[in-house]
Amino acid sequence: MVARRPAAASLRPPLSILSLLLTCSLFSGKVSARALADGASSNMTELQKHVSFFDRNKDGIITPLETFQGFVAVGCEIAFSSAAASTVHGALAPFTNPPGALPPYVNIYVKYIHRAIHGSDTGAYDSKGRFVQEKFDEIFTKHAHVKPDALTLPEIEEMLTFNRDLLDPVSWPAAEAEWQLIYQLAHDRYGFLTKERARGIYDGTIFVELEERRKDLHSDA
Repeated sequence: MVARRPAAASLRPPLSILSLLLTCSLFSGKVSARALADGASSNMTELQKHVSFFDRNKDGIITPLETFQGFVAVGCEIAFSSAAASTVHGALAPFTNPPGALPPYVNIYVKYIHRAIHGSDTGAYDSKGRFVQEKFDEIFTKHAHVKPDALTLPEIEEMLTFNRDLLDPVSWPAAEAEWQLIYQLAHDRYGFLTKERARGIYDGTIFVELEERRKDLHSDA
């Protein structure tokens, strides 16, 4: 999931308040939840599709508990999933709440997720959260040196350094953490993050694939 550009680091709550966030999410106002779901997935931007995986009940609003469940569903450890839910909601929720939402601002609203686009990114989402194919292609034309349609971890590090906004250093760790997780979840057995699988991150389809694979592994166990 994305991280907010301005002062994101200062909005990250410690892990110890995760239980409070989860409790508050049960009581915070879900303003016109069904209306905010934005209809069918085909009407969503790519960024909305990306985060909608974590909207486990598909009501257009993502609670900290749902984010935790989403990370677990794709194979992340419990401790990491807890920390990620706390960090993501502390940073994003205040900026994605619609007019009329009541505090505490712990839920993320899918409709307004474009307000949380961070700096130092690839530009493959525009300011509205729509996918920009040219910018996505540039990731590989500029940084895929070993294979033209895949990235190694050092190439991802090169890309992150290249994209750093010198005027927005707060966004650097957000981009770093995001791509490290993408690589760990989606690289192949040879250590490559392929262009196809990277594309699946942008519209969230890779998350569905990872969840299904995890379910299959557990059913075979």
